[in-house]
Amino acid sequence: MVEVFITDIRLESDANKVLASLKKDHPDLEVNFDLEDFNAPYPCGHSVLRMEGSFIDTYSVLRQLKSEGIKCQILEDKICN
Repeated sequence: MVEVFITDIRLESDANKVLASLKKDHPDLEVNFDLEDFNAPYPCGHSVLRMEGSFIDTYSVLRQLKSEGIKCQILEDKICN
């Protein structure tokens, strides 16, 4: 299973902190960030958090990130102008 989220994380140092936290709480998942271009405001300007594993509790991940003050949501299929 693969789940993709968008976040407002802009800095690699912040992404590394979040990755460490997620890997600690979800050690069975592969987790990585793609820091995107932020020419547009969130959510169209965003970073991408990708998680892969046999089971992903998306609501737990969303709650965890939001509790750390990070804007995030599940990536939807949409076109941003």
